[in-house]
Amino acid sequence: MRENPYTDGSHSPVIDAATLAALRAAAPCLWTNPARAGAARASVPAGDKDISLADVKAARARFDRFAPLLIELFPELASSGGSIESALRAAPAMQRELALPQALGALWIKTDHSLPIAGSIKARGGIHEVLEFAESVALRHGLLGAQPGDAGNDYRRLATPQAREVFSRYQVAVGSTGNLGLSIGVMASALGFRAAVHMSADAKPWKKDRLRKRGVEVVEHAGDYQQAVAAGREQARQDPYCHFVDDERSLSLLLGYSAAALHLDEQLTRCGIRPRADKPLFVYLPCGVGGAPAGIAFGLKQLYGEHVHCFFAEPTQSPCFLVQMVGAELTGAGGNPSVYDYGLTNRTEADGLAVPRASELAAAAMREILSGVLTVRDDRLFVDLHRLAESEGLRIEPSAAAGFSGPELLLQGEAGKAYLARHGLEGAMQGATHLVWTTGGLFVPDEEYQRFHARGAALRTQ
Repeated sequence: MRENPYTDGSHSPVIDAATLAALRAAAPCLWTNPARAGAARASVPAGDKDISLADVKAARARFDRFAPLLIELFPELASSGGSIESALRAAPAMQRELALPQALGALWIKTDHSLPIAGSIKARGGIHEVLEFAESVALRHGLLGAQPGDAGNDYRRLATPQAREVFSRYQVAVGSTGNLGLSIGVMASALGFRAAVHMSADAKPWKKDRLRKRGVEVVEHAGDYQQAVAAGREQARQDPYCHFVDDERSLSLLLGYSAAALHLDEQLTRCGIRPRADKPLFVYLPCGVGGAPAGIAFGLKQLYGEHVHCFFAEPTQSPCFLVQMVGAELTGAGGNPSVYDYGLTNRTEADGLAVPRASELAAAAMREILSGVLTVRDDRLFVDLHRLAESEGLRIEPSAAAGFSGPELLLQGEAGKAYLARHGLEGAMQGATHLVWTTGGLFVPDEEYQRFHARGAALRTQ
C-alpha cells in the first residue's frame, strides 16, 4: 500500500471513520482537505504542464478576441458586448430560508444557471475549447493573421462562407450527460463544424432534442457518463479530422472555466467585497467530473490566496471527487477509484453530476487548493430548488442546487467547525461571504421544471 500523501503534519488519516461511514452509506457529509495550502503557488500541475494566472488571463483574452464574432452568431450577446457571463446577486431571502444567521456571513449567488447560449456553467469551458480549436484551424488555413493577437485580425471573418467551408471539414465531438454536450454542440454547429455528442443513459431527453434541433448528431449509449466518454474518445481517435473534447483530461476546458474568476473579481469589487483575513470568501461549487469547479477554484485561488475557501458539492450517490481526493489507499482500487468501489450506485436526479470517476487532471490541480467536498441527498436538491424559486424567483435544475447545503454543513457540522478553527476563521465569520455557484436551468422545459418544483414543494410539507 502506498504512503497516503494526504495527511496533516501529525500524520492523521485523510478521512475519519465517521465521514468514511457516511460516504459509504450515501449520507450527507463534509470532508475537509488536510493538504489545503494557504497562499497560492505561482503555478500548479495540471496534466503534463504547470498552469498559472497567466493561463487564466490567456483564456479570458481568447474570449475577448472572439466577442465580435459571438455577437454576430448569437444576437442575445449584444447587450453584454459578446461576454458569456452571469449576474452576481445577493440572496437575503434565500439566506433566511436556509436559516443562515447574518452574524455568520452573507449569502450571494453566482447565477450560472442563466448563462447565455448553453444555459449552464458548461458554457464557459465548452465554448472556450471550441473557440480554441476554431482559432487553431483558422490560423492553419490562413483565415486569420499569423498570430491570434495580430493587429487587424477580425474574428467576424470566421462567420463567412469561406470559413464555414473550412470548418465543415472537421468534426467536434464530446461525451456528456447533457450540459457540456449542449455547450459544445451549439457552439460547434454555429461555427459550421460537424458536431457529435455521445450521451449517457442518464442524459435528459429534452437536452438530446435541443441538440438535434441544432443539427448536432446525438449518439446515445446505454451505459454511464464514463462509458459515453470512452466511446466518443475511441471513435475520434480513428478520425484525424475529429477533435474530441475530453472532459476527463482537457486543460482547455479547465482554463475556460477559470476565466470566470476574473469576471467575478470585477463583480465583487463593484459590490464592495474584497476577500481578506477578516472577510473570507467561501465558495460552494456543484461538481460532476470536476473540470468546471476545479477551473473556477484554481482561478479564485490565484486571485485571493488563503482568503478563499472552495468546497465542491456532490450527490451522495455520485461523490466521485470526494472518492478521488481521499485516495485509492482506502479501496486498493488503483490510482483513480470509482464511486462503485464504495458500494454507491451513481444514480441521481442531478444528471450533470452523475459521474463515477473524477478527472485526474482536475484532481491533480486541486490537491492543495480545494478546501473540502460536501455531499447532498437528492431530496435536499429539490427542497432547495423550491426554496430558491419561492424566495428569490430563480429557476434552476436539481444539479444547480447542490451548493446550498454548504453553509449549513460548514457552520453547524463538526467537520466544518473544525475546519474554521484550524484555519483561524472563527472570529472572521461576521464579515464572511458565502457564494453558492449555480450550474444549469435556463433551458429546462416548463413541464420538466414544474415537476422539479412540485417535488420540492411536496418534500417541504413532509
